[in-house]
Amino acid sequence: MVGTALLKSEKQSFIRFLLIYLGSTLLLFSLAAGSFYLSQKHHLLDEQHRTLEYEAEEMKMALRALHSSFDNTIVYPVRPKIDSALYDLDKQYIFGTRKDKIPLNERHYADDEERLFLLSRVEPYYLGAAYLLVSKPLDKAPLQKLQKNIGLFMLGAGVFFSLLGLFLGKLFIAPMRDSMQRMNHFIQDTTHELNTPISTILTNIEMIETLGGCEYKEELKRIEIASKTLSHLYDDLSYLNLNHHYYRHIESLDVSQLAAQRVLYFTAMAHNKGLTLQTNIDEGIVLEMDKNDFTRLLDNLITNAIKYNKPQGLITVTMTKEFLSLVDTGVGIPKKDLGTITCRFRRANQSEGGFGIGLDIVNQVVTYYGFRLKIDSQPNEGTKVVIRWKK
Repeated sequence: MVGTALLKSEKQSFIRFLLIYLGSTLLLFSLAAGSFYLSQKHHLLDEQHRTLEYEAEEMKMALRALHSSFDNTIVYPVRPKIDSALYDLDKQYIFGTRKDKIPLNERHYADDEERLFLLSRVEPYYLGAAYLLVSKPLDKAPLQKLQKNIGLFMLGAGVFFSLLGLFLGKLFIAPMRDSMQRMNHFIQDTTHELNTPISTILTNIEMIETLGGCEYKEELKRIEIASKTLSHLYDDLSYLNLNHHYYRHIESLDVSQLAAQRVLYFTAMAHNKGLTLQTNIDEGIVLEMDKNDFTRLLDNLITNAIKYNKPQGLITVTMTKEFLSLVDTGVGIPKKDLGTITCRFRRANQSEGGFGIGLDIVNQVVTYYGFRLKIDSQPNEGTKVVIRWKK
């Protein structure tokens, strides 16, 4: 698996796994980091509050000394970076270093993002003061350091778990990749074994038809139809086996002439099922694309229309310079399956044969050339497929 590109289905599974894994891990770590930050923040604030409590006690001792002093000179105690104020029993301002000399209210008690506050009672009343309010600037350095450490931890954990997620994701998709590789090897071996007998049968049928008549024309026609079916299946399996490494020769292609040839190719198959194949193809339609891509595109659409049509049904192929349209009167596609019908191995009707790869190949070709694909269908009424190459 190492060194090889992931398939589309593997990429989708891998991305879903990483999103679920990393999303849930990030959520759990964010909750844990948030809880840890709040806990540590409260702890740091409590430490600064204890420092403020110590300063308040120091000021109370200084006030007690002033109250007991016989010196007429009273000097209010001042602490560096500490604002304080004395209030009486009615919480009216007496004196202090605070600029706002308004009565106490709840706003003064609450800490904010810039300062810490502490209100304590003065007992017994010193100098007529009943309350002491002290405040100091909040020391943000420990909080900023805590935020930085948590951020670095989250970054390191994110890198670690991302790498772990990549490793686990590869283990997660390993069984899928092994199964796909075994299937691809099987397809490769099968297509290799089918190629020789199919080519031999078709070549000999053409020689018989060219050299002269034969009394077993009906039997030969059936063999030809069966061989063409196998040949078409071989081409599709070979395309899938190349896994997008298919070499394309882009040229100015007259798709009008090519479409008429492909419709003629499938006429015998349609008539054998009692179907009417109508065409309305404008002349001179030229597209810049690979011949085999257009052939594969149209062949799969016609094959599906034949396979899932009703007896005595109708298939109408219309092509203009703006779009290609193919309408059938078949069994239709349930509405719930329209969104996934172009996925590989997806079959809306399990009663008919097939591998569920036709519309997947159509979708790959449409995506490669930037065309637009639209499928409308009603169960038991029919299906309309429109491919627009003019935007």
